[in-house]
Amino acid sequence: MRRISRYLAWLVLILGVVSVAIGIAFIVEAQAKNNYMKDAMRQEQITLGLDEDAIARGAIVDSGGEAEKAGDTIREHRRGIAATYNELLDGGGFDPTNPTHVTYMQALNLENYLYLAVLGFGLTTVVTVSGIFMIIAGLALAGTGVALRQLARRTS
Repeated sequence: MRRISRYLAWLVLILGVVSVAIGIAFIVEAQAKNNYMKDAMRQEQITLGLDEDAIARGAIVDSGGEAEKAGDTIREHRRGIAATYNELLDGGGFDPTNPTHVTYMQALNLENYLYLAVLGFGLTTVVTVSGIFMIIAGLALAGTGVALRQLARRTS
């Protein structure tokens, strides 16, 4: 029984260390992707949805909340052209020589880009929180492993 207790203590301790390592990897990867998305959005220099003071200070859309606000604004403007894509086409096909069709599609592309950024920022937040939880759980497991190891030593 003492031998099993020692193996169990080591197993729990190792699981704790592995959990901490994976948690750190999750946080590092999430932060890297978050920074990548921020940099990519900064290159686009979108200011739609920001107030005039923020724009004067050089602020640009580079967060999930700002991207969602800008995407919502574009969607509102796009729906001013046509409520749906089918309504835009009015039974016909897409005409690349029609400026209204081109404007609608450009708005749709930018809107999708911004909503994809919202999704990406949300996902990096979830991965970061998961990583934090893994670290906490790993520390708890490691602590339990150490306690079990000490108990196994005392009983031997």
